[in-house]
Amino acid sequence: MTLLDEDRLFPVEPSVRALARSLYESVRTLPIISPHGHTDPRWFAENDPFPDPAQLFVTPDHYVFRMLHSQGIPLEALGVPRADGGVTEGDPRKIWRLFAESYHLFRGTPSRIWIDHALQDVFGVTKHLSAQTADLIYDQIADCLAQDAYRPRALFERFGIEAISTTESAIDDLCWHKMIRESGWSGKVVTAYRPDAVVDPDFPEFASNVARMGELAGEDATTWSGYLAAHRNRRAFFKSYGATSTDHGHPTAKTADLSADAAALLFDKCLMGTCSPEEAETFRGQMLTEMARMSLDDGLVMQIHPGAHRNHSADIFVKFGRDKGYDIPTRTDYVSALKPLLDAVGNAPGLTIILFTLDETSYARELAPLAGVYPALKLGPPWWFHDSYEGIRRFREMTTETAGFYNTVGFNDDTRAFCSIPARHDVARRVDCGYLATLVATGRMLADDAFEVAQDLSYRLAKQAYKL
Repeated sequence: MTLLDEDRLFPVEPSVRALARSLYESVRTLPIISPHGHTDPRWFAENDPFPDPAQLFVTPDHYVFRMLHSQGIPLEALGVPRADGGVTEGDPRKIWRLFAESYHLFRGTPSRIWIDHALQDVFGVTKHLSAQTADLIYDQIADCLAQDAYRPRALFERFGIEAISTTESAIDDLCWHKMIRESGWSGKVVTAYRPDAVVDPDFPEFASNVARMGELAGEDATTWSGYLAAHRNRRAFFKSYGATSTDHGHPTAKTADLSADAAALLFDKCLMGTCSPEEAETFRGQMLTEMARMSLDDGLVMQIHPGAHRNHSADIFVKFGRDKGYDIPTRTDYVSALKPLLDAVGNAPGLTIILFTLDETSYARELAPLAGVYPALKLGPPWWFHDSYEGIRRFREMTTETAGFYNTVGFNDDTRAFCSIPARHDVARRVDCGYLATLVATGRMLADDAFEVAQDLSYRLAKQAYKL
């Protein structure tokens, strides 16, 4: 018995399905370029066994625990750590049983395909997960995790990962990346510069974070010029550990291009905590433009992930902290919001800014036309709630006619769930091959071109865009 249909996600018309299958077979075993994600570099540094099935599949994966929580299951019962020190379930078998009993909730979701793929292809599971099979499958996975072949580095190699980028705060010491480098292991794990904690005045302890950045950089970050110099220093430090990109998770896509004096005055207000919400938004926007200018100097690719109302539940935020499944998409403007940045650097040679969205209505109306003309802009793949069959297909349908394929950057998995990486890339390759087969079948693309584009979407575009 298998958990997965070999022809999953392919078009249903037989001749188109056959072509999609052929295209997919040509890219199925290509190496994985994972240029943006949130896997923990400590896994690869220490290379310790993963502790148990619950810690691997349930507790760290917000796709999983937000669905369970939506049905009234407390996060505490899933072992999600509480920021306030409250008690959470510590028995991984109980957590796994609860997950298995509720597995029907994932029917029809991308999470179901990802998890089934990992269960079958990584751990050799052949039975459907349920209350009846929970203990059997738990024991099978636990037995695997006790073997050296299932340690993080071995799985990294088994998954065919050529390069993976983690994401660290601007004030991270990158100790795990240092340990990876000194270990002599050949796996390519690089970092990415995420400065949100020191560019967002609404971030907890913003002023102390800025002070800490100044200490690490050897700069007086309480002055505007020293603050910018500290960013340049930290970016160079991240580059020394392989960083090829920066990442910016702002509430909106707003940018600004203030004079140096106006920016300095605004920075002072932000440090003192006296800026208004509108001024905080302007400062974040100014820093996107400053980061773009720095990318012109140091070559780091810039990623902008706007449009999420972070930590929507005040209660969950107080109890559990950030990134607990309550980040909700919002309507996002790009045309007006990005204009100050684009006026400043949008036509500058050598700059790459990768735009993401959670607002699909902006693809055809704004993002594809922008990326289809500004040399600096590329479109990131469907992100977060939309890295699914429907989301990837809609992305191709709404962007290709205006931006083409070569103003996009392939696929990235954007995940904390390590064992889902091959599954996510497999889904993207299947959906893209199905879309290409449809273009061929409707006379919009030659078959030879489709095979070449399939290689580009699965491998080459991400490697080139992220300089990996």
